[in-house]
Amino acid sequence: MSVDVRTRVDGEQAPVVAARFFEDDLPAALGAAAPLLAEARAVLRLPPLVIEVDGDSWMLEVHDDAIAVVPGATSADDAMRLRLDAGQLSDLVADQVTPMGWFSSGALALSGRLERLLDWWLVLRGALDGVAPHVSGAMAFDDVGGAPLDLARRFGWDDDDEEMDRFLGQAGFLHVAGVFTEDEMAAVSADMDRAAPTYSQGDGRSWWARTDDGSDRLVRMQGFDAMSGAAASLVSDGRLARLGALTGDGHQWGSMESNALEALVKPIGVVEGISDVPWHKDCSLGRHSYECCSLTVGISVTGADETSGQLRVVAGSHRALVWPAFLRRDNPLPVLDLPTGTGDVTVHLSCTLHMAQPPVERERRVMYTGFRLPPLRPAAAAEASRRLRDVRETAATTVSQPPSTVRG
Repeated sequence: MSVDVRTRVDGEQAPVVAARFFEDDLPAALGAAAPLLAEARAVLRLPPLVIEVDGDSWMLEVHDDAIAVVPGATSADDAMRLRLDAGQLSDLVADQVTPMGWFSSGALALSGRLERLLDWWLVLRGALDGVAPHVSGAMAFDDVGGAPLDLARRFGWDDDDEEMDRFLGQAGFLHVAGVFTEDEMAAVSADMDRAAPTYSQGDGRSWWARTDDGSDRLVRMQGFDAMSGAAASLVSDGRLARLGALTGDGHQWGSMESNALEALVKPIGVVEGISDVPWHKDCSLGRHSYECCSLTVGISVTGADETSGQLRVVAGSHRALVWPAFLRRDNPLPVLDLPTGTGDVTVHLSCTLHMAQPPVERERRVMYTGFRLPPLRPAAAAEASRRLRDVRETAATTVSQPPSTVRG
C-alpha cells in the first residue's frame, strides 16, 4: 500500500506577491474548497486573524457559510495578529514551513495563542491543497476483506508481509516483536557504553539534557553505526530492509543521510534539553508535501512501557490533516501505547503523530534509523497535484464529503 503522498519537488520557488495572494488566490482557493472546509468552520470557532506582510495587512474571518479575506487590519478585541515578511509568506504557501517551524526557530511573531494559529493553519492548508481538515468524527480502519483492523495488534517476524503492509498503511505505525535477540541488544548496549566517552557537549554530533539532580546526560549519539560494529551489522543484515520494502514505494535506508543511525538513552527526571519529545509529526516543521512519507524505525535495545519511555502514536493521523504538533483536547483519532520488549522494532510514518513518554522508573535505550522515499520526478509531482485539484473541484460541486476520505 503506497504511502507516498508527495505533491511538490524542490526547485526555484516563485515568490508570492502578498496583495495578489490575499486578494485573488486565497479567496479563490477558499471558495473552491468551501465544502471541504465546512466542518472545520463549524467546529474550530476560529477568531479573526490579521496577517501583516511587510506593512500591509489582511484579516481572515469566518462567516456562517464562508471564510472572508478583508484588506486592512481590525480593531476587534478577539483578533489574532501574525506578522510575516515576504519570504515567510512564500514559504508558508509552498509548504516549506509551518507555524511550528517558526515557533521552534524563534521566528514566530504572533499575538495570540499558538493553538489557535494551528487551527487557522489547518484551514489554509486545506484550501491550498484541497484537503479536508480532520476535526471530528471517527476514521475507518479496514483490514483485509473489510474487517475492522485490530489496532493493538503486535506482529511477529513470521507474519505475512501483506498483512504488515496493510496495517502500516491504515494505522500509520507497526510493531514487530522479536526482530533482534537479547544477546544482539546486549552487544549494542555495551557499545553504547564504550562509545559514550567519545561524545562531548557542543561536538555537533550529540544531544545532551540536564536531569533534576543537576547532571548533564548524553541522550543522543549520532552516527552510531560508525561507533558500533554490532549495530552496523544488525542494520545491514536484511531484517530492517524487509520492513523498509513493505509499502512498495522504493524506500531507501538512511533517511537521516549522514546520520543514518542514532543511539538514544532516555534518562529519568529531565528538566532541561530535548530527550522525551512531546506529540509531533516528523514533518511538523514543514515540507510534508515534499518528503512524506518516510519510515522511522525504532529498535528497542531495552524494553519500554508506560514507566520507561514507551512510544505512543495517534492511529490514522498520517491520513488526516491535523495539527502538525501537540494533540487537541478533542482529538477524534485513537491514541495507542506501544510497549516493547527487548529486540522489538517499531515503524511509524513521518506524518504519524507520535511522542516519547518520559520514563519514571527505569531508563530506556533505543536506536533510531529510517528509510526515505526515492527522489520524486517533477512529472509525478505534477500528476499528484492535478489529482488534488480534481478533489477540490469535485468537492466544490458536492454538498459534503467525509474528511477521512481525503489523505492529508
